[in-house]
Amino acid sequence: MPDAYERWLAPTVFSPFAVDLARRVAACAPRRVLELAAGTGVLTSELVVAAASADVTATDLNDAMVDFGRAQEPGAVWRRADALRLPFGDDEFDVIACQFGVMFFPDKPAAFAEARRVLTVDGTLLVNTWGALDAHDFQAALVAALDRVFPEDPPTFMVSVPHGYADPGAVVADLAAGGFRCVSVESISLEGHAASAADVAAGYCMGTPLRAEIEARGNLDAVTALVAKEMGERLGAGPVTGTMTANVVQAVPAT
Repeated sequence: MPDAYERWLAPTVFSPFAVDLARRVAACAPRRVLELAAGTGVLTSELVVAAASADVTATDLNDAMVDFGRAQEPGAVWRRADALRLPFGDDEFDVIACQFGVMFFPDKPAAFAEARRVLTVDGTLLVNTWGALDAHDFQAALVAALDRVFPEDPPTFMVSVPHGYADPGAVVADLAAGGFRCVSVESISLEGHAASAADVAAGYCMGTPLRAEIEARGNLDAVTALVAKEMGERLGAGPVTGTMTANVVQAVPAT
């Protein structure tokens, strides 16, 4: 999964937002940065460059992602860590960043409370979440394709998890429950580019938890080919471009 994620999804879907989020982190002039749910290190690599004077610690729950990320971006310190039980002391970091990871936390207020614990009193938390499904060209095309391929029992991962936290009001409420005060919420739309719809389909089908739902329903390679065909009909042949919308939330410890 990390290989497929890094090859087909990272440059197209996640890198544009990583550049944006790293710029926001660097603007805080941090000395110590903690990244949660770092995955393969898409944001991590941008943080190491944008906040060059900071010490960057990248964490993820998945061992394979941590191993891949450590090899991909050795400029950061990598740790396996559960966001609900961070292996750090109180007040260790000036900035905490999380790119498209908070929607995976099983108890979001508890995860935010842990982030609050390890953040300095004058620190900053920056997270982003996907907006509505219909505001993400690639993921909307993917879900439509899956509905066509599995009309009786379509996989639900994309709708329930990546886009299951699209309401910024819910994010702000969970932050408050975790001890944060929201400073700003901004909706941003960026473009992603891929060599083909088939590459995008391969990234999602083989490099995300959607893979398990597909394998429970059929052959991964065969389904990926069908999804690629369906997405190609919607996105076009040859190189494809998609608009993607996300919410960027900045918060500080509540006083």
